[in-house]
Amino acid sequence: MVMKMMEKNENKYIRFDWAMKRLLRNKANYTVLEGFLTTLLNEKITIKEMLESESNQESANAKSNRVDMLALNSKNELILIEVQNNNEYAYFQRMLFGTSKLVTQYIERGDPYEKIRKIYSVNIVYFDLGHGKDYVYHGKTEFRGIHYNDVLELTPYQRQTFDADSVSQLYPEYYILKVNDFDKVAKTPLEEWLYYLHTGKVPGSATAPGLKEVREKLQEDSMTESERKAYYNHIDNLVSLRDTIVNSRAEAEWLGREKGFAEGHAEGRAEGEQTKALEIARRLKTKGLSSTEIAETTGLPADAINTLTV
Repeated sequence: MVMKMMEKNENKYIRFDWAMKRLLRNKANYTVLEGFLTTLLNEKITIKEMLESESNQESANAKSNRVDMLALNSKNELILIEVQNNNEYAYFQRMLFGTSKLVTQYIERGDPYEKIRKIYSVNIVYFDLGHGKDYVYHGKTEFRGIHYNDVLELTPYQRQTFDADSVSQLYPEYYILKVNDFDKVAKTPLEEWLYYLHTGKVPGSATAPGLKEVREKLQEDSMTESERKAYYNHIDNLVSLRDTIVNSRAEAEWLGREKGFAEGHAEGRAEGEQTKALEIARRLKTKGLSSTEIAETTGLPADAINTLTV
């Protein structure tokens, strides 16, 4: 059954995060992103232009662990798309920060509040974010009465003025796609996109908007030799990062077990465990992980991590 989902000739397609960084900002390739957003948001999306976002410009220390893109659609709504490859325990707050920043960035001082733009925050994550059974989550704001449990609605005048049917349409909406949690045969257009995001392959029978363009525009064979070399380095960095995190967490857990077994020799073992934890932290730091991520993995305090040299 799974074999039927694959392209018969096993074409290899460029990862979506790499395409976002290098290809999808080109107007000629907007149709790929429009197809993905149309499938996710369940309405026809046409991209008007790309705007400046946090990672539009390459940074010296970026190993492509995260990338974001900011699009303006034909309704003048803002769509922030972010791909996050490595764990970030405060990612929920990061999503809030991103939309809040856009709210203030795209309104002029003195403008009426009705000028605030609608924002969609689309988050494609390759780590275990939160606790839940689903692999796609949608969050929006509504006001519900504490006595009658009714939802606060717009007045007819507000509906006409704001061109909205509900209060929630005026607030940012959040989408989270937990790609690593998708392990099914694709049966819907959104699942076809998730299959591509997870495997880098397009189901042979896929009909979701945008995937036809993925087949045409995002084949690895279309890259130049230098582009392919940079792309493979990107893939290697991701594999190395994930292996480092997994192995370091396993070592940290082992240290914890050892500590429990050796309570009778606590003082001597504690010193050895501290040394081992510092070694792990130093390796993670060379991989580009933040102090917060290293602290979560090793249990070391942030100030100890910040003093480490690599």
